[in-house]
Amino acid sequence: MNSYKCTVAYEGTRYNGWQKQGNTNNTIQEKIEEIMTKMLKEPIAITASGRTDAGVHALGQVFHFHMEQNIPKEKDFLTEINQYLPKDIRILDITPCPNRFHARLNAISKTYQYRIDTSPYGNLFLRNTAHHIPEPLNLPAIQQAAAYLTGTHDFKSFCSSKGLKKSSVRTLYNIRIENDDKNQLVTFTFTGNGFLYNMVRILSGTLIEIGLNLRQPEDIPAILEGKNRALAGHTAPAKGLFLMEVAYQSEHHV
Repeated sequence: MNSYKCTVAYEGTRYNGWQKQGNTNNTIQEKIEEIMTKMLKEPIAITASGRTDAGVHALGQVFHFHMEQNIPKEKDFLTEINQYLPKDIRILDITPCPNRFHARLNAISKTYQYRIDTSPYGNLFLRNTAHHIPEPLNLPAIQQAAAYLTGTHDFKSFCSSKGLKKSSVRTLYNIRIENDDKNQLVTFTFTGNGFLYNMVRILSGTLIEIGLNLRQPEDIPAILEGKNRALAGHTAPAKGLFLMEVAYQSEHHV
């Protein structure tokens, strides 16, 4: 048995999310598995670091797979598979890994970014990859709110899943707020040990409301304490969200 770890980038605009589903074949996982199975001439099932929703993008999604044979020339494999994949999916690298490596279970942190186009009329080149808000945001207030959110908290108020059975405690190591004046693009970058369903989009929606002065940064502690989804802001649109990076303990993935 041979095992491989891959990094993949994709624009999620026209897909029904990452995960294979019974009622559609229009998912990123299905597109990759279908082409890999044809190329490698054996059934290939891939396992990702986590699922992304319809319309969400990735620059650094990670998946692993097992196969009977081996891939002698990974660079040639990358060249070939990227010729067959849709133009909005690209496998960036492939490396052999131990059979026990697991893209989801071995991940120690993930980084997501939410992008907001603040230009007056909407940058047409960002229409699928940024949320358009045609007015300036109060960045100092957003920075202040981000400071309340950083650290270990129960993020139940920032989760869409009502039937959550596992712990909703997560650690946010860092929230970086950046403003590209020239391109009129604001980004929120979140790094944490794990994220709940829709957590980044709800965090982003709440920070946007603070940036529009609809809420105050000082509201954040009460939202966290309340552990109630209704207390937090709206779920920001999927198109502004990117999975940027998945980190592992070491290069050997042990």
